[in-house]
Amino acid sequence: MNGRVLRIELRRSAAPWAGLVAGAGALGFLALLDDPWWGGTAAGTSQWTPMALLTRTTLYYVWPLVVGIGALQGLRDARSRTTELLATTPRPSWSRAMLPAGATAIALVSGFGLLTLWGGFQVFLGGGSYTHLGWLPISLVGALALVAGALFGMGVARVLPSVITPPLLVVACLAAIILTQQNADGVVPSGSAPNRVSLLSPAAPPPREMLLTLASQVHLGQTVWLLGLLATGFALLVAVGHRARLLAAVPVLVGAALALSVLPAAPRQSYVIDQAAAALVCDGPVCVTQAHAARLEEMAPRGREALLLLSRALGDKAPDSVREETTLRASGDQRKLAAGTVLVDFDDPLLAGREGRELTRYLVAQGLAPNCSARTAQESGGLDGVVAQSIVAGWALGDRALEPLEEKATDEYSRAAWKEGEDAWAGLAAAQPAEQRARIAAGHQESLSCTYEAIKALKGGASR
Repeated sequence: MNGRVLRIELRRSAAPWAGLVAGAGALGFLALLDDPWWGGTAAGTSQWTPMALLTRTTLYYVWPLVVGIGALQGLRDARSRTTELLATTPRPSWSRAMLPAGATAIALVSGFGLLTLWGGFQVFLGGGSYTHLGWLPISLVGALALVAGALFGMGVARVLPSVITPPLLVVACLAAIILTQQNADGVVPSGSAPNRVSLLSPAAPPPREMLLTLASQVHLGQTVWLLGLLATGFALLVAVGHRARLLAAVPVLVGAALALSVLPAAPRQSYVIDQAAAALVCDGPVCVTQAHAARLEEMAPRGREALLLLSRALGDKAPDSVREETTLRASGDQRKLAAGTVLVDFDDPLLAGREGRELTRYLVAQGLAPNCSARTAQESGGLDGVVAQSIVAGWALGDRALEPLEEKATDEYSRAAWKEGEDAWAGLAAAQPAEQRARIAAGHQESLSCTYEAIKALKGGASR
């Protein structure tokens, strides 16, 4: 009997709409909104943890809607004017509430689960070879947030059976999420609200760093808080009398208090480096993170070749290792360069798609004239650095003409920068071998010092 009623609930109630919003609605949100932080190695289609965080980002808008749909579900008895009739039946109120609450939970978990499966399929297609289960708590908490929000909406609408209850709940939940919103502009996400309060929000900011993940304290605190919210929602749904409704608020208050005592006080304690993903996998002097271990086979021989060319160019001052960059930094901050290491950033657009000799060229360029300003989908890094790298890489590889590392733009600034690069290349080629090496060494030192005067040094200008 209960199975048949549950199937009816899944077909004819508002539960399917909640599942549709959690799945298809969130997917449509991701398809329509083009956020620049969803690119590079932190893209939701590149690795499992960014994928899970990206699905949690959709809760900024999906969660308030789910709360509102739950409220519509909770108004069903009042709209049909059967509240008093059902209260006279011998069946306990909690038993009657289990079926609509269960149908809503099943629909929401199914919808969010399909969204997560879609994300996992995209990671598979995108070549994300680093498989782990560290992302699973992020998604599980997201599913719990949807169920808790829907039941809370049902309970509030049961107590306040008005047509304005659902829209008011949607607006209130959306306002709460906006006020506690965290931004991903810094090294780790942070916001204007206290960190513990911000973490009560079920939504997570879009991932900007591939190696960042949520700390276990965050999972625990959010789970406690959401279980309290769920319990209060169900208690309101079955409460009979004013006293029972007042007591129904106890679980959410206790859950919030416990959660605030568990959640980290600082953003740096909330978002931590995934140590397993950041662990280095090496082939001789060439190392990449475990998350990019699949790229080591291609990177290792080209890295050793680049180190040999660097040794010929710089002598004992040449880097002796190639390593993937793992240092966290805020957007716009300079990279932390090391004289003895060629740092590789897989977010660098100049690295994308390079293989064979072109990969060697890129590594040589990074070794001779490393860029201080990061180059990502959101950060240009400056054209002067690209010009300097093109010059030094061409010199080390014995090119007869300047070969740009990226396609030349046609705007006035780009034409002037490449014209200066051509002049520096011509002057370098005309100099004696000893003078060429001196200029390359000077350009290398200027790049490491972040003076942004590498081209001047390559032209034979005085080095600081």
